[in-house]
Parts: sequence; C-alpha cells; structure tokens
Amino acid sequence: MPRIALYPGSFDPVTNGHLDVVRHAVTLCDRLIVSIGISPGKKPLFSTEERLEMVQAAFSPLAKKAGCTLDCTTYDNLTVTAAQQAGATIMIRGLRDASDFDYEMQLAGMNETMAPEVHTVFVPASAAVRPITATLVRQIAGMGGDVSAFVPPAVAKALKAKFG
Repeated sequence: MPRIALYPGSFDPVTNGHLDVVRHAVTLCDRLIVSIGISPGKKPLFSTEERLEMVQAAFSPLAKKAGCTLDCTTYDNLTVTAAQQAGATIMIRGLRDASDFDYEMQLAGMNETMAPEVHTVFVPASAAVRPITATLVRQIAGMGGDVSAFVPPAVAKALKAKFG
C-alpha cells in the first residue's frame, strides 16, 4: 500500500522553509500531494494558478530525486477532509518554533478526532530557515528589499515582477 501524504498551505509565496519541509517529506512517502488552501476571505498576492506553478517548479526536482510522486492541487474545505479525499494517511506540517508547535498540536488533536486514519507528522525546520515566513517575505519584497536568501530564484523573480 503506497504511503500518501498531504502537505497543505497557502504557499503565497513558496519559501525556502517550504522547500526544507518538502525535502524531508518526500523521503517519508511514496506520493506527496502539495495542496493549496483556497479561502474566499483571503486575498493572496499570487493567484491560485501562479502558486500552483511555483509549487510544481520548486518541489518537482526534490520529489524526482527522492523517487516520490508529486501532485499539486487545491482545496476549499477542511484540510483533514482534503487529506481524506486524496486518500492521504499522513499530513505533513512544518514547525519553526514553540508557537508553531502549540498551534499545530491543537490542529493535530482536532484532526485526529475527525479523521483518526490521518496521522500528522511534524517536520522541524532546519536552523537556517526557521525565521522565514511567507508574510515576512511579502513585506520585505513589497518594500523593495532583497528576498533572494529566503525564496527560490524563480520566486524572487516573480516577487520582483509583482512589486516592480
């Protein structure tokens, strides 16, 4: 039976922190589904299509190298429901610090109650990427700062084009 994992997020934009999580996640499963959450109340910087392209371009080489199948999708319901619908038994969650841990433990507990067959796996961030958040990347790029240390080169280029 293949091990299918779901890695949910907004990926607005993809960061080196996301790359770090995927680098580990592809070694834990046979198929990784990176799924972009779509929320009508949120106004992302990048369109869904742009984010799907970024995710595919950034994560495909890592998956290929690990021999893991990569799928990129979207969802607009509960994350745990998206995992169930995808046939995933593993949910990948990245952790940067203790505040992430506390929040993610609450989510994991609620998800386990709703879908006991979906197991949350926490992937701790490597030291070099712990401070990176998509929110900070957007703020730095929006103010003309250099984000090349925090995102893949194609994402840095896309951010520069957005904020031109």
